[in-house]
Formats: sequence, C-alpha cells, structure tokens
Amino acid sequence: MKKSSASYWLVKSEPETYSWTDFVRDGRTAWTGVRNNAARLHLKSMRRGDRVLFYESGVAKSVVGTAVVTRAAFPDETATEPGWVAVELKAGKALPVALPLSTIKADSILANMALVRISRLSVQPVTAHEFERILKLGGSV
Repeated sequence: MKKSSASYWLVKSEPETYSWTDFVRDGRTAWTGVRNNAARLHLKSMRRGDRVLFYESGVAKSVVGTAVVTRAAFPDETATEPGWVAVELKAGKALPVALPLSTIKADSILANMALVRISRLSVQPVTAHEFERILKLGGSV
C-alpha cells in the first residue's frame, strides 16, 4: 500500500563526525551508523519524498537545515550485524537562522516534540506542524 503524503523527521549528527557543511558539500548521503532500535524503526518508516530536519548535536545543539529522503531503507553496509538499515538523504536548504535547542524548548508549540522529550534519539518523527514551526522560527517561512 502506497503512502499518500510525506512524513517528517529529524536526524541528528555530531558536527565533528558529519556536519551540515559536509552534507551540503556531498549533496546527498547514505544515513548510516544508526545503532538504536527505536531509531532503526524510524529509518524503516521513512519513504522517498519525506522531509527531514538536520540537527547538529554536540556544542551547536541546533536545527541547521532541511533534507529530503531520496531512497527508503536499505541494508546499512557499515553494520556488522544483520537488520540495521540506512536511508539516502539529499541536502536541502540551510535555515537562515540556526534554531538552537534552547529556543525549541522555550516554544510552547514545540513542547511535546520528540527532540524535547527524547533528546538522545538520533532519528525521530516530527509532526507537520512542528516541521513548519521550526522552519518559521528558523526564518524559512
């Protein structure tokens, strides 16, 4: 059964490992190396055309840009155990203003966002309303 509309996600990366700048330079990437069961389920749920927020963790702790899923889940070649998956992402646009976690936490509309409640999860769902709110706060809308 084909999904009728896009879903929304947030992926997190340590800038020292793979930054927004790296992603923009590469244009697209296989999102590999996820080794959390909940995050794996989210990767398996991603479909081509789904929209993604790119979050730099570490010191930055900010949503810095957008991406789109260009290939749904496939085996993660970096895994030594079976069952781990990756998706392919294409870089979108940088937010005009990086949106720090502190601003997200302070916004009542985003209070129930997975990023606020389950901050360690590296791949997480985002509602359409949360996605649009982050774009607005980041100066993209």
